[in-house]
Order: sequence, then structure tokens, then C-alpha cells
Amino acid sequence: MNKKNLFRTMILTAVAAIAVSSCDNANSKADNKSQANGKPTELKLAYVEIDSIMTQYNFCKEYSKVLEKKGQNIQSTLAQKQQALQNAGVNFQQKLQQNAYTREQAEGIQASLQKQAADLDALSQRLGNEFQAETEKFNEALRDSIRHFLDQYNKDKKYSIIFSKQGENLLYADKSYDITDDVIAGLNKSYKSTIKKEETAAKTEKAAKK
Repeated sequence: MNKKNLFRTMILTAVAAIAVSSCDNANSKADNKSQANGKPTELKLAYVEIDSIMTQYNFCKEYSKVLEKKGQNIQSTLAQKQQALQNAGVNFQQKLQQNAYTREQAEGIQASLQKQAADLDALSQRLGNEFQAETEKFNEALRDSIRHFLDQYNKDKKYSIIFSKQGENLLYADKSYDITDDVIAGLNKSYKSTIKKEETAAKTEKAAKK
């Protein structure tokens, strides 16, 4: 599986969802304000580079490494079991050709190999589901962290819409509307604060158990 593309897709989905939500909220507020004032409301726009969040947001970087390691472990486990099963199959065929088994023994070994193959398929499915659940958990946590930060960030900035930009998905975007560095700095500051709180809580809990 291509981890880089997987994480890129997850982050794009998460931020794009926030952008859509922000657009809906902004349009609703703009419509209400326009109706109240009887005149059009000027939109204040900004955008965030998704690739930069992928490479510079510490939460994303750390969790991506966890997912990558988990994916590699799954691949390694399945590859080892697949190789062992293939070796057993080759060994069975060789001895079968040498008439090393009785009919009953051959049938028993063949049934055992078929069961091992079925068990391997089941294991592959289970580990795949676990990995998918883990990526969805990451996706949700990423989306929530960005949305929460932008909610707080925008109380002062008052942007009407914040777009997510990846590659050429925006045909043109003036760099003056780029708030990526500001957003990443705020995300990392918030994440660092969260980690410190969790470490403090863990130490307090550990001390209480002594």
C-alpha cells in the first residue's frame, strides 16, 4: 500500500470537509448579515496548503509514522505466513510424488493446508479491517483538531471562507491569502499544550496509585 498517497488523501479529505463546513457557515452568516443590512457582504478569504500540514503539523507527522509502522508490520506478518504456507505446499507435493504418504495421510495434510490458507485469508481480512479502523480514527482526530483550531483562530481573524489547497485544485491563489504558516504554528502550539496536559495527568495518576 502506498502510505504517502494514503496519508495525503486522508488529510485532504479532513481539511476539505472543514473547508466545506466553513463555507456553509460563512455563507449562512453572510446571507443573514446581508439581509439585515440590505447590502452585499464583502467576503474575507484565505487558504491553507495541505502538503505543508502533512509535513509540518507534528500530530500528523507522528501519527503517520505510527500508521506506517503498523502497515509494515501487517505486511511482514502476512508475507511470513504466506511464505511458510507455500513452503509447506511445495514440501507436500514433493513427498506426494515420492509416495511418502498413505492416501489417508495425504488427504489429512491437504485438508490441513487448505485450512491454513483459509485462516490466512481470515487473518489478512482482520488485520486489514484493524488498519482501516486505525486510519479512520486518525482521520477523525485530525479533522477535529483542525476544526477546533480554526474555530478559535477565526474568532479574531473573521475569515468568511478558508480553502484547502493541494496541487492545482485551486486554479489561482494569490499568496497574500496564504495563512498556512500561521495555521501550522497554531496547530503545533495547541498540540504541544495537549501533550503536556496528558503527560501531567499521567504523572498525577501514577503518583496517586503509589
